[in-house]
Amino acid sequence: MTEPEPNKSGTMPDDVAGELRELGKNLAGILRSAWESDERKRLQEEIQAGLNDLGETFNEAAAEFQSSQTGQRLKEDVEEIRGKIRSGEMEVKVREEILSALRMVNNELEKTRKKPPESGDSSRGG
Repeated sequence: MTEPEPNKSGTMPDDVAGELRELGKNLAGILRSAWESDERKRLQEEIQAGLNDLGETFNEAAAEFQSSQTGQRLKEDVEEIRGKIRSGEMEVKVREEILSALRMVNNELEKTRKKPPESGDSSRGG
């Protein structure tokens, strides 16, 4: 009986590990070729140019908004809110609003709890 001869990749026909190594080399080569391809480089350049244009457009829009009357008003409002937060005024206002809402809910629940149950089923329109 003759011994099997190595295949084109230099591995023996029953050498699974060798075939897997060869598969890895082939896949790496394919990926390297794809990565180095002109098409991929063109696509990357297009994406980079598009992102740069998008960034410039956002910057222009932000600058326009910032210098607009609305932008100035918004900036003033934000500064006013910051001042209220720093002074504690906002905390007091929020606390008052929360207490007011809780009192209203509790009052309504209290009314419901104290309300006597209706006798019979007159709510069904019988």
